[in-house]
Amino acid sequence: MDTQDLIRAMAADTGRRALPLRTAWRAALALAVLAAGVVFALALGPRPDALAALETLRFLFKFVVTLALAGSALLLLRRLARPGEEARAPLGWLLAGPALLLAGVGLELLAVPAADWWGRLVGVNARVCLTFIPLIGAAPLVLFLAVLRHGAPTRPALAGAVAGLLAGGLAAAFYAAHCPDDSPLFVATWYSLAIAGLAVAGAILAPRVARW
Repeated sequence: MDTQDLIRAMAADTGRRALPLRTAWRAALALAVLAAGVVFALALGPRPDALAALETLRFLFKFVVTLALAGSALLLLRRLARPGEEARAPLGWLLAGPALLLAGVGLELLAVPAADWWGRLVGVNARVCLTFIPLIGAAPLVLFLAVLRHGAPTRPALAGAVAGLLAGGLAAAFYAAHCPDDSPLFVATWYSLAIAGLAVAGAILAPRVARW
């Protein structure tokens, strides 16, 4: 028996596969979106000019970046949850969101006078951003960690960090509908810090909850 066969046998022996893993992911994702939406609606709600803001590229770009991060993290996390596949999991997928954001920051620096860069970066809602992205993402993170426990990740800390990125991307997409700061400079700074907090939490918690 080679190493990968041994890993698969050990995973089968954990007794955590009563529910197919694919079904577990679908259920967790649906519940995560519902939970994040409820917290967002009760705590914040969309900004007053949300409909008008839909006509601006900066506002829409926030959703492109956050959903790109969430989508790539989901694809990667599903592999990391299955023993034997994590070695082939393309970590480069996670670069999709940051690459788009970096391009947006570059265009912002070209379009906005240098005197306005600091004001765009600081914005008016940084504290709210750092508070509510983790708050909205907390329940989704718990759900994704539960699926990792249902699976059998051989690198739980990495899987937990990716689960945090998934929860953070999802939470940030909801929060973007409320946030009055649309500059990519603001998103790159404060959204990234808030999402990183969830990634760190996932990396710390996953080895404790997803042990074989």
